[in-house]
Amino acid sequence: MDNVDKKIFWDVNLENSEIQKNASFIIGRILEYGNENDIKWMLKNFKISQIKKILSTKKNISIKSARYWSSFFDVPKNKILCLKMSYQKMRKSHWPY
Repeated sequence: MDNVDKKIFWDVNLENSEIQKNASFIIGRILEYGNENDIKWMLKNFKISQIKKILSTKKNISIKSARYWSSFFDVPKNKILCLKMSYQKMRKSHWPY
């Protein structure tokens, strides 16, 4: 994880040996907070199919980021959990801002 901006992992200490074990967490953070170098690193270290699966199932990606990555990776918006209306209503009931 040498080329990844450590600012997006401010609260954890990840080592290279933990990359696949923590793929969902790492990919989620990069999709939400990553810069161009982080994205390049992600695409180099994870399969596109793995990234798409995590994008589709991750609950804590913002709507703005999810819409962007939906277009980027050509994943239908109705296949992304955090973009489904029922999930958005539930999210607002927990955090109405």
